[in-house]
Amino acid sequence: MSGPRVNSFFLGSSSGVKFSIVLSSIDEETGKLQLANCSGSRRAGDWNLNVTPGVNTSKVTVSLTRNLQLCLPNATDCCTTPLCVVETLQVLACRDSVMLAHLLIQAEIYANSSFTGNVSENATLIPNQVFQPLGSCPCDLTAGACDVRCCCDLECTRDLKQLFNELCFTGVFGGDVNPPFDQLCTSESMEYIPDWFPILCVQSSLNNTPFLGYFYHGSISTPSIPPFKIPLEASPGKLFTGYRRGDPIMTEENEYFTIPQQSMAGQCVGNAPVAYLQDFDVKCLTNLASYEEGLPHDVRISSGTGESLHAAEVLCQNVTFAEHYTFIWKDKNIEQVNVTVFLGSLCGGEILSQRFTVKFQSLESTNATGLFGNPGYQVGKPVRAANMNASDTFGSLNIWQPAGRGLCTSATYTPVLFGVDSLSGCILEVDVNEDCSFLRGNVTEKLNSLMQATHVGKRDSSRYSDVNDWVEIIRLDPFNSDTNVSTGNLKGICPDIPANLNIRIIFADVGAVKGIPWQEILAVQISYSTVIWQFQCGLICENSSSFLPITASVQFIKVPAQPPVPMTRFEINDAEFDCNRNDVCWPQLFYPLTRFYTGEPYSQCLAKGLSLAFLALLAAIISNPWFSKLCNSSWILKC
Repeated sequence: MSGPRVNSFFLGSSSGVKFSIVLSSIDEETGKLQLANCSGSRRAGDWNLNVTPGVNTSKVTVSLTRNLQLCLPNATDCCTTPLCVVETLQVLACRDSVMLAHLLIQAEIYANSSFTGNVSENATLIPNQVFQPLGSCPCDLTAGACDVRCCCDLECTRDLKQLFNELCFTGVFGGDVNPPFDQLCTSESMEYIPDWFPILCVQSSLNNTPFLGYFYHGSISTPSIPPFKIPLEASPGKLFTGYRRGDPIMTEENEYFTIPQQSMAGQCVGNAPVAYLQDFDVKCLTNLASYEEGLPHDVRISSGTGESLHAAEVLCQNVTFAEHYTFIWKDKNIEQVNVTVFLGSLCGGEILSQRFTVKFQSLESTNATGLFGNPGYQVGKPVRAANMNASDTFGSLNIWQPAGRGLCTSATYTPVLFGVDSLSGCILEVDVNEDCSFLRGNVTEKLNSLMQATHVGKRDSSRYSDVNDWVEIIRLDPFNSDTNVSTGNLKGICPDIPANLNIRIIFADVGAVKGIPWQEILAVQISYSTVIWQFQCGLICENSSSFLPITASVQFIKVPAQPPVPMTRFEINDAEFDCNRNDVCWPQLFYPLTRFYTGEPYSQCLAKGLSLAFLALLAAIISNPWFSKLCNSSWILKC
């Protein structure tokens, strides 16, 4: 612990349990930590122990009671050194002189060096931020010390500034509130000023500096758009032509249609927009004190064509346990929305468990052929597997879904989802006298239980009767069976344990159906990574078992459907015309006349280019001396 307070939890019933805290020390003869007994109290030196009992969990709080202020001259009851507290504590939980659990705490706490004088209550006037920053010297970050390269720091003496006088921070961060910018007509910062600079420069006051983010005005306004409100398109003639995959679903009030969803951090977000053609199934825990009815009343979904759907009106009573949404779609439009709500009364308790599902169903097809009849995989769908060596060809390709304490004995399975890289694992209990060969076989059996398949379907619509619709899983053994793996002569150490399962799935885009990529699996490889297991001994080596974490990772690798055209030997060796490997790019000399230029239509660029070439050729002819002689000697040309 590095602060004056730390919290922990005692799992289990605290009835009849005595908690105590003691200061520990190291035995000088043996060099080991002396284990305390159950005769202590809840106070030890400057430390205090507080226990808040619960149903199956008790909160244990260890706090420091002494002053942590750094000593000033002629002061007492303070810290004499910055590293104020360096002590080792032990928290014990005993029942009838029998130790149930112990907690070891190493406390290293530094003194508080913050300001402790009188603070004036006069209101601070914040200047207008349009013209100057909040602080006169923003790079002054350390109080009472000179910040390097901060020339406006008042703590920097003249001798210190000479060390970095030519390397000061420029602009607003260096304290120069109004630095002239290069486009200003009165600026002299440009080393080489072009001839056209007086015509194209900017006449502006230094109060309108772009370094503060404002030009030509000094007023700001807060946005008046409410949350999840989309402004209307300002460009005339641009209409909403329908949804695309991943677009947020809108309501007729021009707002996002939201349903509670799970974020990447694992928490449920209440106002999460629903994306078009993306199914999800989440479970959220809600505190009853802050519970709000999840289903909005009288919400009308925008279909994407300007037509309205019937309002999904559901009278909620008490609490909502589940909400299931089914969107019936066709092409880029939403045709219908079906909502199923499970209502009920929750009697007692403080936590409400809710489930929210969203499913998109095609109006043209009700089977599992995919989006727009796409037979390929879609991101987030389970990968199909088959066991061709069994009578029942149905197979599974799973990863772990830990539960409880995360042990492998209580872990469940969840299918591998296409396009979703994942990493999961569980903990295996291993005895100190475990045989290494038996341990390798046990771990391999646990990992192989995830792979109850010999083949993986190329597509989501792969048929079990067609062998060509499946690819065989390539398995790499954890170690060569011909090699004699040493079991080790040391107790509690086993080398070459295949504790990590690596699943690599190679896929590619082999086409598209109505603009949706058609993705197929090309190959699947399974390999193992070995580790050295060693028995881990805690503070006191009373337990005869240790833990071995085993993991399974899934990685999706996208490759081009067709191998790229190999480079010729001339292209590899010659870099004269390669714009990526050469400073001079000759192909870009006539860039406006090439197909890569998209600023104007190609016909206009070609016409303008030919006009410029004609004028250049005419100027070259007129400026030639023989043309003037021809004009003087010819009676036809009147020059």
